[in-house]
Amino acid sequence: MAHAEIHAPSEGTVQTRPKLLYGLNDKPPFRDALFVGFQHVCAIFIPVVTPALLVTGALGLDPNRTAYILGMSLFVSGVGTLIQVHRLGPIGSGLLAVQGTSFAFVTPMLAVVAISLQSGKTPEETLSLILGLCFFGSFIPIILSRFLHLTRKIFTPLVTGTAVTLIGLCLIKVGMFYMAGGGKAQAIAKTNPDSPLAFGSLQNWGLAMTVFTIVGICSASPNRYLRMGSVIIGLFVGFMASIFLGVADFSRMSTLPLVNIPIPFRFGLSFDLVTFIGFAVIYIVLTLEVLGDITATSMVSGEPIEGSQYMRRLKGGILGDGVNSLIASILGSFPIVTPAQNNGIIQLTGVGSRHVGYFIGAILIFLGLFPIVGGVLLAIPTSVFGGAVMLMFGTVAVAGFNILREVEMDNRSFVILAISLAAGLGVTFVPEALHHFPIAVQSVLESGIATGSICALVLNLVVPKPKELSDSIPVQEMEATSISAEVD
Repeated sequence: MAHAEIHAPSEGTVQTRPKLLYGLNDKPPFRDALFVGFQHVCAIFIPVVTPALLVTGALGLDPNRTAYILGMSLFVSGVGTLIQVHRLGPIGSGLLAVQGTSFAFVTPMLAVVAISLQSGKTPEETLSLILGLCFFGSFIPIILSRFLHLTRKIFTPLVTGTAVTLIGLCLIKVGMFYMAGGGKAQAIAKTNPDSPLAFGSLQNWGLAMTVFTIVGICSASPNRYLRMGSVIIGLFVGFMASIFLGVADFSRMSTLPLVNIPIPFRFGLSFDLVTFIGFAVIYIVLTLEVLGDITATSMVSGEPIEGSQYMRRLKGGILGDGVNSLIASILGSFPIVTPAQNNGIIQLTGVGSRHVGYFIGAILIFLGLFPIVGGVLLAIPTSVFGGAVMLMFGTVAVAGFNILREVEMDNRSFVILAISLAAGLGVTFVPEALHHFPIAVQSVLESGIATGSICALVLNLVVPKPKELSDSIPVQEMEATSISAEVD
């Protein structure tokens, strides 16, 4: 997420080429491409299915529908990856840009679930509303991709850094909830608080902390295979431990269909304008975040980070995100973005070839078409899953810190950041404080990400910059304008 490189790229048109075994347009042998492709899938697999698991769990959907949504998350990620690496006309970056379901929408989607169910809507009606919001929101990156020079001037690193930080911090609450056992464990605790399956039981914490520790140790290991497979290793150990303890639930496996057949508009689409505001803000912020991710992919692949080719990649990549998110909502899945973690795989393996993306896409599509994958994931106890994703949520917050590190923290920036974080985290930790507000207002403000991002966006536009700061940077502004014009 290297926003600084977008605003002030280096003077050369191409970065010094990294030590790559295979460059962007090289064609690795089948065995090498397949091996590297599997490593990318390992890095993206859990992030792809996590949002679907969290939302379907909150909705209380039956195993068949849950397995379908999990499968479509993988299927659409595979299709989206193929679109990004191959390019369909102007759609796609042409880089080894793996697509995956976005974590950013988990908190607002869970807020919609809570409010909708409380108002008497069925889980099916709530899911239809979420998919409708995602469908119409997908047009935001599609439109913004045509006006990147304007969005870069409005959404500064202060705004995007605040939003990304809030994404991670707000999701940590969700991760802690799942480490303690999740909603099913809460229900058990009401009738039998001493049960080993009850919310916050020592058994749940033992499983969660075992997985959390393994993921942390493997992620910090100098061994690249341990690091790349840290989440998979942690989940596997936790899953085996849960089987040994007899808490893994395979009862729903027999009810799953043999194949997931993609069905357009299976769950329908509905819409609510007020609720859509929070989603729209996140789509806008994520568009700017993806700018940094695509820039980073270009850099590690030895490709230009300025000039007309670079701008085409940016526009094509963000347009691809929007089109892929549109496909996802049509097939019953959630928004798709270009995440940052796979850039590390390019650096570790020395393989930046976009042809590897064809293998990644094919593997993800295969996994998505067979519900047995979703069935196995459903058997994993929530506490095991929570232990695996908690560290992942923390890394999202750290990514936000890295963006904010590029911001000159004068008094103006300090106040904007403080107000935005306070507002976003406040409604996240004490959502019941909004219960006397109209439902329409709750729909917007109950998402801490949306609340904090709106604060940062509005304050950044209306709070004047200190006069002495404005007087001290005319030369820098002229240079930035020159660079922007050259890139455009």
